[in-house]
Amino acid sequence: MALTFTDLIEVDLGKLATAVSDWKKAVEGLKKSAESARTGMQAKSDSARWAGVNATVTREFVTKTAKEVSDLHAEANSIYQVLDDGHTELLSLQNQMKAAVQNDAVSQGIRVEDIGGGKVRCFFPHVRGDTDERTQEQLDGRQALEDRINRILAHADEIDASVARALAKSHGNDRHNAGHSTYESLNDAEVERALELAHKGKKMSDAELRELNELLRFNSAEKDGEFATEFYQGLGGPEKTLQFYAEMSIDGTDAGATKTRLDEVRDLQKVMGYTLANATDPDHAHHLPDTWSADFRRLGTQQIGWEKGQWNKPYGYQVLGGLLRYGDYDPRFINPIAEHITQLHKKDPYFFLSNKPAGSPDAYGFNPSGRLGSGNDPLNSVLEALGHSPEASQKFFTTPPTAYNEDGTVKKGGDPGFTSYLDLFTDKDFEWTIDTNAANVLADEDKTKAALTFGPEALGHALESATTGRPYDSDATADAIKHTDAQAHLVSEIVDKFGGDPELIRHNENGDLEDEESGPLYALRGSLGDITAEYMGDFQQAMYQEDSGSDLFPTFGSAADLDPNHVARFLGEVGQDPDAYSAITTAQQAYTTDVVDHVINGSSHSTASMDGRVGAAVAPGSAIAGIMSDARAHAIYHYHTASDTEFNDAAAEKQKWVNRILGMGIEKVGERVPIAGAPLEWASEDIQESIMKSIEQDTTSEAETEAGEEYTNGRTAALDSAGAAVDHALTKNNTIDPDTADDLRRAARTSAGHSHSDGAQWKSESGH
Repeated sequence: MALTFTDLIEVDLGKLATAVSDWKKAVEGLKKSAESARTGMQAKSDSARWAGVNATVTREFVTKTAKEVSDLHAEANSIYQVLDDGHTELLSLQNQMKAAVQNDAVSQGIRVEDIGGGKVRCFFPHVRGDTDERTQEQLDGRQALEDRINRILAHADEIDASVARALAKSHGNDRHNAGHSTYESLNDAEVERALELAHKGKKMSDAELRELNELLRFNSAEKDGEFATEFYQGLGGPEKTLQFYAEMSIDGTDAGATKTRLDEVRDLQKVMGYTLANATDPDHAHHLPDTWSADFRRLGTQQIGWEKGQWNKPYGYQVLGGLLRYGDYDPRFINPIAEHITQLHKKDPYFFLSNKPAGSPDAYGFNPSGRLGSGNDPLNSVLEALGHSPEASQKFFTTPPTAYNEDGTVKKGGDPGFTSYLDLFTDKDFEWTIDTNAANVLADEDKTKAALTFGPEALGHALESATTGRPYDSDATADAIKHTDAQAHLVSEIVDKFGGDPELIRHNENGDLEDEESGPLYALRGSLGDITAEYMGDFQQAMYQEDSGSDLFPTFGSAADLDPNHVARFLGEVGQDPDAYSAITTAQQAYTTDVVDHVINGSSHSTASMDGRVGAAVAPGSAIAGIMSDARAHAIYHYHTASDTEFNDAAAEKQKWVNRILGMGIEKVGERVPIAGAPLEWASEDIQESIMKSIEQDTTSEAETEAGEEYTNGRTAALDSAGAAVDHALTKNNTIDPDTADDLRRAARTSAGHSHSDGAQWKSESGH
């Protein structure tokens, strides 16, 4: 029976603490008794000269009694350790639950209802006279709170079940015989149970597989890595690990598998990946030896079987790739694997795909998630791994490559044939494969095109991780991380690559420009948009060649020193993707708002007029807005790759950049509160509303496009945005009189109009 919300919130854990204390005393007492029995009664019995019956019966009785006392001590210690750990963890979870209910739920006006079965429902209670209308942010907050509380409950239930099971095994249900299973910690009991389930393989029931997933989920992130390490060691080594995961992934993705089974196997893929990342981190107190990485590389090109008489056997890397897609891996473990896989792909792009079963539906689902490929091509998998591993991805793209032999050993003095992985992946001759289980994919042009984007999209995720210092799909509210020299230099190289050769990322769905084919890497434009948003200060500096040490247009950490000649073409091509356009536009307006605030409310020794300084402050962002307007119009009316609706729909998700950019401003000025002393939350909400209005306004008709007026409405949006930035800064400034305020708005709008036209013209002059 599952632990309920009421159980956890109301249980008096003080009684459990008392039991822990009592058992500790019992352990100490039995330790003394066991020692006394060993050094006293047992020692005397062993040294005595027994004769007759005493030589057998009495001596045996003494030995058995001494052992029983020792076993009682071991049993008591096992019970104490399990209860002590259980109490500590349950108390922590209870405190988390109380904080969620008494603080977060109350502050959001949410009520929590116990619906049984280890679940709660969070809802907004009806208040008399209230319309019961809620914003999307309120609804998202309610759902996030409900999910968090249910996760706490599930974790508590796992602890409760593990403690009960360990106590039963320690006691053994034998009143006359001590000495059964013993544990030094609750962790030991949880590992034992996890391995007991895993060794059943595909014979696990759905309920047992769910239990295994819960054990891995709640223990995979332990900072010392003990559970994760012991679990993988208990599986039997790298090859046994691959065999277990292969068997389970095939069992869950087989055509005859139920949806429940598929869902549980998808969960297994995630939690095993997180657990492997934890177990292979050399900085943890407990971790797997370095030989695991070497063994995985050796097994990467070997066929792995898990059943007798098995015909079709996958390569090790095809299986391992499914696990690597989840978890933040240490570069010392993942980078040699990533380099080896990439070099194998370069040598023969179809080495792994040629191993797919022919003439029948592909049953090998080593990527049960179904995200970006079936898992038959491990290149896609390892790029996704780098997308979740920022330190590893940064080193992968910024340090010289190491050459590897086919067996995964380092090729001493070998030359991989390229100088960087960015160069390799952006080479027009690099061949991306079609990694999908879709039927008749080669006969279906749309499926083929879609499958060819999987690798480039995963590459984008890896580049995003490398340049931002965060997993590409990290929490939308996560703070920015100061850019390092290596990260900033990589961004400069990326802009040079695609700004110098925008055809690589061009997307043309048989639009009006029929002579222009889609480039092989257009699918990574969404990630390039996120990178641009993260480095908005650097991009604004480049628009009018501002000095990299500018105080008005600061970078966040090391400066990227972008080449202005490449920036406009880069932005114009990237901005044709709705997600990229939204990320860039949101970051641009948030950054510009902060810059204008700094001019109006910050300290300065400048003798220039404030209206001139405000005009200069909005100019770079407005130029970027002009490029975005032009890019949006071309995507819709020339290339036919998106619609106004898609651009507008993508905007809401990208509002995360507002908080992140404002956070960068706080970091820059230290004690200065953003937006003239207003709370960050207030400023963020106000700016988000302004940005959404601007994005929805930035539209054009086909007739306007044909008349060469692609950015008419976008220009109006830029003027309004510049004016709004001034309004934000003036909100808390009572020292500026109305006439001066009007002059500042006028200066901002005038500068924005000129700069927006500049940006659109730069894009048009650089080519479509």
